[in-house]
Amino acid sequence: MDSTPLGQPYVRAESSYNPDKPFSKKRNEEYPWQLWWCLAVFFFLVSSLQLASHVCNKIAVARSKTRSIDDGEPPGQLSSTRSVWSVRKLPTVVVNCYRVMAFRWTIDFGRGYVLNVAEVVLTIIYIVALFTWSFINTTDVAGNKHENRYWSNRTGTLATSQFPLITALGTKNNLISLSSDGIKQLNHMHRMTSRVTFVLIWVHGIGRVHLFDSQLNIPAHEWHEWWLWPGMLAGVGLTIVCMLSIRPVRAQAYELFFYVHFFLVLAFLIGAYYHARYRHFDPYIIACFIIWGADRLIRVVRLVVFNHSYFGFKSGSGTLDATTELLSPEMVRLVLRRPPHFHWSPGQTAYLIMPGVSALPFEAHPFTIASFDSGSNDLDSAGDFDVTEKESESSGKDTTYWKELVFLVSPRDGCTRRLLDVAAKRGTIKVFVDGPYGPSPDMRRFDTCILIAGGFGVSHTLPVLLDIIEKARNKQTHCMRVLFIWAIRELAHINWISEALCRGLLIAPPDLDIDIQVFITRQSSGGMEIENAPSNTSPSTPQSDKTVTDEIPSVLNMSGFRVASGRPDLKALLQHEVAGTQGRMSVSVCGSQSISQTVRGALSFPVSGAPNILGGGASVTLNVESFGHA
Repeated sequence: MDSTPLGQPYVRAESSYNPDKPFSKKRNEEYPWQLWWCLAVFFFLVSSLQLASHVCNKIAVARSKTRSIDDGEPPGQLSSTRSVWSVRKLPTVVVNCYRVMAFRWTIDFGRGYVLNVAEVVLTIIYIVALFTWSFINTTDVAGNKHENRYWSNRTGTLATSQFPLITALGTKNNLISLSSDGIKQLNHMHRMTSRVTFVLIWVHGIGRVHLFDSQLNIPAHEWHEWWLWPGMLAGVGLTIVCMLSIRPVRAQAYELFFYVHFFLVLAFLIGAYYHARYRHFDPYIIACFIIWGADRLIRVVRLVVFNHSYFGFKSGSGTLDATTELLSPEMVRLVLRRPPHFHWSPGQTAYLIMPGVSALPFEAHPFTIASFDSGSNDLDSAGDFDVTEKESESSGKDTTYWKELVFLVSPRDGCTRRLLDVAAKRGTIKVFVDGPYGPSPDMRRFDTCILIAGGFGVSHTLPVLLDIIEKARNKQTHCMRVLFIWAIRELAHINWISEALCRGLLIAPPDLDIDIQVFITRQSSGGMEIENAPSNTSPSTPQSDKTVTDEIPSVLNMSGFRVASGRPDLKALLQHEVAGTQGRMSVSVCGSQSISQTVRGALSFPVSGAPNILGGGASVTLNVESFGHA
């Protein structure tokens, strides 16, 4: 068999000069760069808008403080009457209409797969761009349109050029994160670009097979050339990864997807490298390894810095070991002492490496940090919170949610299921922390903040609430009202965060109106009425013979805390709040897709329409966080 040595370009002798080859080769080299320039401009514009928004937020906070000082009023003090219509509010109207149409209007594809209009438009633009560059100028010198030789090679070249982008979107430390709102957006863009490129690779493969067999009559032995089979195997590997990445499959077998994704993508890149090397496009593949390696290096450095006691840089081995506690059959609390130099903001996530419960030693899983990085220096003292001795005793002296790293983990399969077994024994495990990652909502400029959570989505909203309370105590926020809505299945689930809620209500300043509403969605076995229930009717916790209200007497009987049965009518609650509010309003929601969709619908038109805002109504900003692996 006449085959070319590994690493050497394959050259096929042709009987005559091909006049299309110079044009095809030139366009194959130029078009990927043209596409990359367009992508660079797009990311630059989005990053500029993100920066401008950040600067405007800072200016708004500074102006609110200045007005408060000049008027002699605390931040957040609002007039009781709405202002008259004003054309000066037209920019706010435009911004709110854009928010509704881009991020609150959604398309439901079924099985919980929902995309907002901005994501759909971005996907369409990306598809149109790739396929436009693939099929323009494909007429050969003889006048034949859509000549196979042009587009079959070019689709492979364009697909290869997108591999660095896909790799960067899949990493946690990259410049692209400056133009996104968090891990969720990066993950969507990563999957979107991967799937579009996957289609392009199949177009490339089908085109080349047709070109080989039908037009050039390449001998059968040339199917065994070194550059061909690595490309075909790489395509098969990417196909398997894309099939496993479909939401229903990924949700049901996430750990399988996690392992298969890692090994098959590595095999795919190796195969793609040898295939692309034939046409000298291997630098795109090398860039992928560089991006991936740089991300891993940064993460390793962060692991060493934030987990120094495990690496022998500080005396006291195991000082960062995590304690586990089974709060209920549905919830495990993981608590570990934070390193002194580890800081985070509310709503951020961290990747936890738990060698004792993970299948692989350095397998990392993301979890939202459920605690608050407080700036107070003496949280153990009741005087620091200006509360009475009786109140301090009733709320407990536990400041875990202010001083430590706390994670609320909902056990599923695999790693979290093994963590549940450890928590049942109140065991201690080694945990390496990598983070924090993701954005954090800045609530200082908002007059009203609404926090909505479903189940363990409270991991996101609780630290935001504690942050608002501390900033209100320090006169660092414009917020004057907080509505905290939490939907849980059983009353006993209040125990997950009861101490934090109780202490937060006690230390809150009197000029901050806090309304906590907890909804019990599952009817209790005794059929009791949840709202205003006496303490002796509550069911027992799974960990002791004490009743729920024995564990949390303070929080159930505190003013500003209400418990009701049934699902919350989010649409009515939100519309009621908007109707009675002016200025800026922030709504943060973390829960299931149904909760998120309900909130999006409630805050669309006419609530965020021009008549309401021009008439002095609230300008609403919505932040949606969804849990799960989707």
